[in-house]
Amino acid sequence: MTQHTMMTGRPVISATGLFTPAESITNEELVASFNEFVRRHNAANAEAIAAGDMEPLQESSVEFIEKASGIKARHVIAKEPVLDPDTMAPRWRERGNDELSQMAEIGVAAARQSLERAGRDAGDVDAVLCAASNMERPYPAMAIEIQQALGIDGFGFDMNVACSSATFGIQTAADYIRAGNAKSVLVVSPEITSGHLNWRDRDSHFIFGDVATAVLVEDASIAPAGHWDILGTKLKTVFSNNIRNNFGFLNRASPEGQGGADKLFVQEGRKVFKEVVPMVAEMIVSEAARLGIDPERLRRLWLHQANAGMNRLIAQRVLGHEATADESPTVLDTYGNTSSAGSIIAFHLHSDDLKAGDTGLICSFGAGYSAGAVFVRKAA
Repeated sequence: MTQHTMMTGRPVISATGLFTPAESITNEELVASFNEFVRRHNAANAEAIAAGDMEPLQESSVEFIEKASGIKARHVIAKEPVLDPDTMAPRWRERGNDELSQMAEIGVAAARQSLERAGRDAGDVDAVLCAASNMERPYPAMAIEIQQALGIDGFGFDMNVACSSATFGIQTAADYIRAGNAKSVLVVSPEITSGHLNWRDRDSHFIFGDVATAVLVEDASIAPAGHWDILGTKLKTVFSNNIRNNFGFLNRASPEGQGGADKLFVQEGRKVFKEVVPMVAEMIVSEAARLGIDPERLRRLWLHQANAGMNRLIAQRVLGHEATADESPTVLDTYGNTSSAGSIIAFHLHSDDLKAGDTGLICSFGAGYSAGAVFVRKAA
């Protein structure tokens, strides 16, 4: 069947996949590393600090991290260099052009698990969307490399909407199926967020972790039993500088160098909290009304895993009461913020127990600002 002769379809989520790096960093380990860096920095600049020409760096603590975020640990691909006070960044051997790249490798692992869970062969897939916050390179597209590694005869492209990349990818895949341009689309989100985190910044050094997820979006006519009907999707963007990363091929200053801090993740956390919570809650409630869904009757919310406080307030505004762990599960405590993958991890790990007819919401929000909502219902 060729793409231009396909009939229009009804999109569903057939399965998801998850790759979790073997190594994890606890808050205790992270704080020990960070505080050693602080002590070395302050000792090396003791004269300037004493003269009032430089402010001393402040140490971090486990209590500060958990109060600020709810995070207790995070998985990373390269633990040792991140914890080394002389490096404090991920490092691994640069792979040759004839080798599978690091980002594609973890994306392929998640994709294969989603295909296996759906009982699907890679040859049945029409397209691959690599939806993630930061790509390993500009081109060739990571999606095309993942497509090649999986043996998919179709097309692929990359898309970046920061922490909302996966939900934006799901709507894009669903639109392909509705339009009849594909019957099976993989949305792969390999998030190596440790690479764009400033591990020397006390206010953010604890936030991110590495992971990869995959979502198989297909036409209902070929989907396995127990799939998730996509009832509707809603995307929203509002420009803001409150979460920003200025790294790029036109401006590649070293993070360790003068003026390099903004080439990594930076944010005005309090402003983000104040502005994003009402924006996302209003988007969810208004879209639920358009779809004829009572938001207070949503069985489960799989929210973006960035901050426990934000999720608590958003869930309360949507459900009309303080959400239980069953209604709004968290993976933030053990995975940290994994950017676009966070809500998909929560869905992957906390959805099997729902019954046919149960309705839920996958929702992400982040830099841009960007926000994406995917309303789903468990099929029989």
